[in-house]
Amino acid sequence: MEIKPYRHEVKYYECDRMGITHHSNYIRFMEEARVDWMDQLGYGFDRMEAEGVVSPVVAVDCRYKHSTTFKDVIEISVKVAETSALKIVFNYTMTCGGRTVCTATSTHCFLENGRPVSLEQRFPDLYAHVQQA
Repeated sequence: MEIKPYRHEVKYYECDRMGITHHSNYIRFMEEARVDWMDQLGYGFDRMEAEGVVSPVVAVDCRYKHSTTFKDVIEISVKVAETSALKIVFNYTMTCGGRTVCTATSTHCFLENGRPVSLEQRFPDLYAHVQQA
């Protein structure tokens, strides 16, 4: 299955006084892209949460390459960098106008009732899709 990149148009309120997209917003853009990625797999976070499992972020790393501004469209590609039964690491490549503006990773675990849960055991179909991705 081919996953399409997520597109985000920078809003005015996402920019600082210099007119540059504030660095903290890239974390939010990652979340938007990750949620879209899961939806494209056919197993959104809303479905997982409805079944009692949450996936908190345990680590984030961003490398800012070039700035973006109001109305710029950032295309965000999401790839799985690493998986195990208990965690997943996503890679993000954000581009605008053909140049990379940010590369990033986020690491997530899976919890049910506040305790670690095996994605492989709890959601085997999703785990298989993630492994293939």
